[in-house]
Amino acid sequence: MNGSPFPADADGDALQRIADDGSDMSKPMSIDFFVAVPDEETGQHVARDARAIGYESDVSQDEESEEWTCYCTKTMLATYANIIAAQDELAEIAEPFGGETDGWGTFGNIDE
Repeated sequence: MNGSPFPADADGDALQRIADDGSDMSKPMSIDFFVAVPDEETGQHVARDARAIGYESDVSQDEESEEWTCYCTKTMLATYANIIAAQDELAEIAEPFGGETDGWGTFGNIDE
């Protein structure tokens, strides 16, 4: 047992850090999910499909690495089950286009 209410994996560890930083885990927060895509056109397809299921989406290219990312943002409760479900549904959207989920992040809800 890791002493945390979250599973002992990367997602659980991240959720624990968010809670430890003072966010109220019982209230929604804006969470950004990152989807690595091979090019801008692919990113636009993923963004369109993500918007259709309730995400705000944007596509951009990193200036240094030139890699493309589709950013998918949703306001939700930051539970382990919700994080896993969101990553799974975004993977389902991205994989047919050659994209893959590449993590997530949030600033929490301390300032809300």
